[in-house]
Amino acid sequence: MGPTGSGKSKLAVDLASHFPIEIINADSMQVYQGLDVLTNKVSLQDQKGLSPFSFSVYVLQCSFLWIVMFSCVFGLNGFCLSSDFVGVPHHLLGTVSPNVEFTAKEFRDSAVPLISEILSRDHIPFIVGGTNYYIQALVSPFLLDDSAEDMDESCFGSLSGDEPVGPDSDLARDSSSYSYDLLKDLDPVAANRIHPNNYRKINQYLSLYARTGVLPSKLYQGKAAENWGRVDNFRFNCCFICVDAANPVLDRYVEQRVDCMIDAGLLDEVYDIYNANADYTRGLRQAIGVREFEDFLSVYHSVDRDNKTSGPTNATLNSRNKDDKTLKDCMRAILKSSADDQLKVLLEEAIDRVKLNTRRLVRCQKRRLNQLQTLFGWDIHYVDSTESISCKSDEVWTAQVVGPAVKIIRAFLSEDERLMPNLAGMIGTSVNSTERDLWTQYVCKACGDKVLRGAYEWEQHKQGRRHRKRIYNLRKSQRFSSAGQQHQQQNTSVATEQSSMSCQVQI
Repeated sequence: MGPTGSGKSKLAVDLASHFPIEIINADSMQVYQGLDVLTNKVSLQDQKGLSPFSFSVYVLQCSFLWIVMFSCVFGLNGFCLSSDFVGVPHHLLGTVSPNVEFTAKEFRDSAVPLISEILSRDHIPFIVGGTNYYIQALVSPFLLDDSAEDMDESCFGSLSGDEPVGPDSDLARDSSSYSYDLLKDLDPVAANRIHPNNYRKINQYLSLYARTGVLPSKLYQGKAAENWGRVDNFRFNCCFICVDAANPVLDRYVEQRVDCMIDAGLLDEVYDIYNANADYTRGLRQAIGVREFEDFLSVYHSVDRDNKTSGPTNATLNSRNKDDKTLKDCMRAILKSSADDQLKVLLEEAIDRVKLNTRRLVRCQKRRLNQLQTLFGWDIHYVDSTESISCKSDEVWTAQVVGPAVKIIRAFLSEDERLMPNLAGMIGTSVNSTERDLWTQYVCKACGDKVLRGAYEWEQHKQGRRHRKRIYNLRKSQRFSSAGQQHQQQNTSVATEQSSMSCQVQI
């Protein structure tokens, strides 16, 4: 577990030097075929294995990652692999068509049998991925989005929640009907539970209603929603390891990583996947780094079609018979050009947006980690990669990240809780004392009508530095405005008195 760029994928591969593991990918973008650079899939060489203790400059994953190890009882306590071990098998990595939606139900149905197979080989399943609802769906004995309390599971067995509705449904006749306003009219309670821009969940709720005729809020409320993903209701015995690092270090690192991705072929990938008419709310096109280039690619293709020439950079686009390779080369030439024309400005803005959205993702992931602890009771064990990222040292990485992770896993396998760090004091909030209010929507007017779901998110938002700064500025502005009005009234009064006195003197 941990924010993007902290080192989860590398840790999982390095742990293969100490335990007989197989890795199941649980990153919702890496399950798809394509965009290997952008989603930063583990290379084929790493999938086949690395020499023990080897360290290379590894471009870490762009997506939020988890490392979840499932318990097995095959006498693996204290197991350490020999120095010639090199195999690190990976599953569910680049296996899904990029144009379909790989739902939590589909991930669960794929991962559960894989875990059984891995255990049958006397290996330990490591779940490594960045999609928390995948992980929650896997560790829970039921899937919140396709089952509900007191209902026959067979009624929902084929329901993913993300599948399109039937062709005869009113909801299916017009794609624009999949909107937040429609959901709000249909089920305002469920609408309050999600953000208006969460198109995936909006479609899921509307599809659920179209297939079952039951309001989503009726299905999701009650003990089913309360117990989903809670530590006392797990399907497996799990060990959660979070690789964390300080925000300033991660910010610098993820920005450098985006630059490395550009050099490694990111522009070629976004060029290949670009389609002006594509749905960017489903499948692989949801990944950070795709939509950000949409404005640039739209203008770029327009310039190519119209054979426009507006400077030395665009002059390379004049040929009518350029193939894709030439166009991709031109994109790189635009980025390196000294001319500040429209295309270069758009391209640089796109890259800056990728960096900004990745930095935002880091903070979102850290907030989610806190929620999993305080709301769901997950016992997460932390290792700190801050220094190893800053100094780029394999010795520091081994000592401060790999070593502690190995101890945590061995203690977990031997069920020796005395070796486990006690995080109760670090959490500071009892799970039972935090109400899981997910059905009340809060709107912060001070922050531009920002929508927050539940009392917990609202309290966290109010404590945030950005919100407090906005409130301070608003209050300061109101005091200034009030003082200005009072000063103006006083000046008017003085002027009236002076005019009256002047009149008296004249009389």
